[in-house]
This record gives sequence, C-alpha cells and structure tokens, in this order.
Amino acid sequence: MADGELKGRVAVVTGGNGGIGLGMARGLAGAGASVVVSGRNAEKSRRAVAELNALGAQAVAIEADVADEAAVEALIRKTVERFGRLDVVVNNAGMNIRKPVQDLTLAEWRQVLDTNLTSAFLASRAAYPIMKRGGGGKIINIGSMMSIFGTSFAPAYAASKGGIVQLTRAMASGWARDNIQVNAVLPGWIDTELTQNARKEVHGLHDRVLARTPADRWGVADDLSGIAVFLGGPASDFVTGTAIPVDGGYSIQG
Repeated sequence: MADGELKGRVAVVTGGNGGIGLGMARGLAGAGASVVVSGRNAEKSRRAVAELNALGAQAVAIEADVADEAAVEALIRKTVERFGRLDVVVNNAGMNIRKPVQDLTLAEWRQVLDTNLTSAFLASRAAYPIMKRGGGGKIINIGSMMSIFGTSFAPAYAASKGGIVQLTRAMASGWARDNIQVNAVLPGWIDTELTQNARKEVHGLHDRVLARTPADRWGVADDLSGIAVFLGGPASDFVTGTAIPVDGGYSIQG
C-alpha cells in the first residue's frame, strides 16, 4: 500500500481496539488516515490509540455502546468536532453467543443482532449526511464466513452477518449517487480473542478450519489491513455493494 494514500482522511472503526478492528485501524493509520477507535473497554482503547500514534497517526478513542442510538450519533458528532470531517466508517463491532436456536433466549438473539447488525445501520445512518455534504465517503461493513455458510452453533451471529451483506447492498444502491461507496468484508477464520473462545467451545474447529483453508493457516488481524486501505481509499471509487472474502481461500472450497 502507498504511504500517505489516505492522508487527510478521517476514519471511525467500531470495535477498533482489538482483533480485526485493530488490524484494519493499523492499515488505515499506516496509510495516513486519522483514526477514531470506538470501544467499551477503556484500557484496550488506550493501548490501541498508543499503538496507532506510534505509527505516526492522529488517533483518539471515543467510548460508545454501538447498539445505543444516542451513543452512536454522539460518536459520529464527536469525530467531526475533533477532526472536522468524516471519510470512512468501519462497522466492525461484534459479538457472538454460541447456542443452537432452541437454546437461545429472545434477549440473547436481540443482543447479537443489535451489536452486529443494528449498530452498522445506526453508524451508517449517522454518517450519511456528513459524507454527503463532504462530497462522498466509504462505509466498510464487516461480515463473516457465516454471511455465506450456515452453522448450527451460532444462528444469531449468522443471521446478523447475512443481514450485513444485504444492508451493504441496499445502502450501496441508495447512496451511490452521493459518491458514497458501501462494501462488506467477509473475514475467514482469523486468530482473535473471539475465535480463540470458539476453539474452546466447538470441538475440532481448529483442525477443520486448517483442513479447509488452502493457505493452510488461520488468518491474523493484519491480514485485514490491506483491504481496509483499498476500500477506504480512492482505488475503490468504482467499487460498491460488494462482499469480499479475506479468508485464505476457505470459501472457494467445495
């Protein structure tokens, strides 16, 4: 990626204080963007900001509950107050509750859907008028392999990530005339805190993932850095409504 490709641009990354979100934030920062890290763990956010600042970026943390409408609107407003503009929103915040459908409570279902899907709607809706006034922008929604494949052990998560792809397409269609590109990234099996827990809870998962992945490894958070820069920058100005796997070939296997 070219140094300074995103110089002068401002990005918000929800859930940007760890895992995939931090990997994408590192990519954006390394390309010159100013980055707002949003998360609820203040200490993790502090460490993430220090790391991004060490890359030469202007980075700040703004705490927000991404499932709360007022908090999300405040996040976007504070970003513009701090930096004067908003160019990129990465809707990455997410969670999972691993239970089969028959064991999920309604409260658990709603918690996963609100955190993973409703949050992307709220942040994108809040960003839209700012991006429109600014002449355009980029929204990057984080899906999953479960946007494509079914699974018995995470139905609410799968529903939220399938919804992310359809929300992406709807916003891309509606906002193209405003020069706002909306795309989804579908990470494969990435070694993060979330998937480390999955390997503890789902017997044999580690070996099954390796057996299906042509790259013969789990991904790491920095494998998402390049796609963040591409979708957040001018190289993707004619790319919208897509759902791009970053998965080491996992999804192409029969």
